[in-house]
Formats: sequence, C-alpha cells, structure tokens
Amino acid sequence: MNFKLIFAAAALLATQSFAIAGIGAHYTPNVGTKLRSADRADFKTENVNLEGKLGFSHGNFSYIQGFGFKAWVDVLPFVDIEATFNIQFASYNAALWTYDDGEPVKHPLEIELGGTPFAKATPKYIAMNADLSVTKPFSIPLFPIRPYVGGGLTFHWNTFVLNKAFVENIIDDMYEEAKAKNVDFSMDEKKLAEKVVDYAKDEGLTKSIGIHLLAGVRFKLPIIPIAAYANVKCYLGGDYDSDIDAGNFAFEIGGGFAL
Repeated sequence: MNFKLIFAAAALLATQSFAIAGIGAHYTPNVGTKLRSADRADFKTENVNLEGKLGFSHGNFSYIQGFGFKAWVDVLPFVDIEATFNIQFASYNAALWTYDDGEPVKHPLEIELGGTPFAKATPKYIAMNADLSVTKPFSIPLFPIRPYVGGGLTFHWNTFVLNKAFVENIIDDMYEEAKAKNVDFSMDEKKLAEKVVDYAKDEGLTKSIGIHLLAGVRFKLPIIPIAAYANVKCYLGGDYDSDIDAGNFAFEIGGGFAL
C-alpha cells in the first residue's frame, strides 16, 4: 500500500508543467574572459640580468568554455533556489627564447601532466566557480516554460597565468639558492624550463568571492520528468591574474532530470 501511494505521488509530480526540483548538466561558454598576449622580452631582475641571453613570451586566448552542473528547488512560495558549479578552461602557448649569433630561437614550454594519458601539454588557464542563486519566477499561461531573474553569491577559483613575472620569480629563487650554496649562478633554457614545470605543478588556486545577476528560463513538458534550461549570468567582483581580462557574462545551456 505504501509503495502505491509513493508511486501515485511521484506520478502526480511528473505531470506538472513546472518541476519542483531538478538536477542537470550544461555547456557553459564565457566569451568575455581573455588573455592578452605578451611579446618576447628578456629577463632582468634586481639580481640577474639576462638581456640578450634569455627571454620569454606567451600567446593569448579570446574566450573560455567548459561544463557545469546545476540543482534547483522550486517549492518556496515566492522564490526559487538554484546551486551551480562551473569549470571553464582555455589553452595558450608559452616559450623561452635564447639567441644564436644574435638571432632569437624559440623553445616552447610544456607542462608535464603526471598520471594522465598525455605526457605533456601547453599551459592551461582554468576558472571554476560555485554560484548560489535566489530567483523570482514568472508564469506564462498555456506555455510550459518558466522564466526567472535573480542573483546571488559566487565563489571563484582561478589558476595562475604562466607569464614573465612568474618566471622571473623563479630565476630570483634559483639565484638565491646558488648564493646560499656559495656556488656560481648559471642559467640555461633547459634548467629554467625544468624549474618552471616544477613550480607550475605546485602553484595553488586564487580564491575570491563576488556576486552575480542572472536571467533564465526552464522548459518542461507534462508527464515527462526531463527539463531543459538556459541562463545568462553577469559576474561582478572576484580576483584574477593581471594578464587576464575577466569577462562579465557567461551562459549555461543544458538539461536534466526534474520532478
């Protein structure tokens, strides 16, 4: 008897045009987040001058994209609540430069990815965020769609950019290490590339908090416990690497299971 009641309640929920709760996955491009390219420039720190000997450059990207997951609850009287986690990424080129009779020679930098099917890869920029949103829904008579607007808190986690300042810090550390051991300091692209890879593996994430505004719509046919949704979000605040132009807008397009 209890099983029949549970089955009947689930069937009743599934016939609703609007889901009271759901969970889904989505594609999430961010067309505004960009990395500015850096032309070849030689290293020169307070301790080490490598002008005409060793330099650095990195490429750019014009957007990031990725995927995410969302859960939502629509049972409150006047507002809905949704939680989202997104991960977006892009690749870019980076290189050390040496000089052969005054002519620059490019040495691409690759980051070893231990424990993966790929031995090495170009540097990656990864941006992750978790959003907690409160939204105000609107009803459209005779149409099984649920538009809404709202906003909430965003928690950001961003990786660093492999840039000239990052590598110069490594050069200074290598200089101090040689000084502490009372040995002559020397530098070549192979030794520096190895140190860059080691430092990149150990570099942590930049954590910050901001807010977001959003507008979206969910679509669910009666009976079928499947929903589709689309969101556009405007992000405000958060800390980013100095070489990153942070985009304010991201999109979420996906669907999932809903009752």
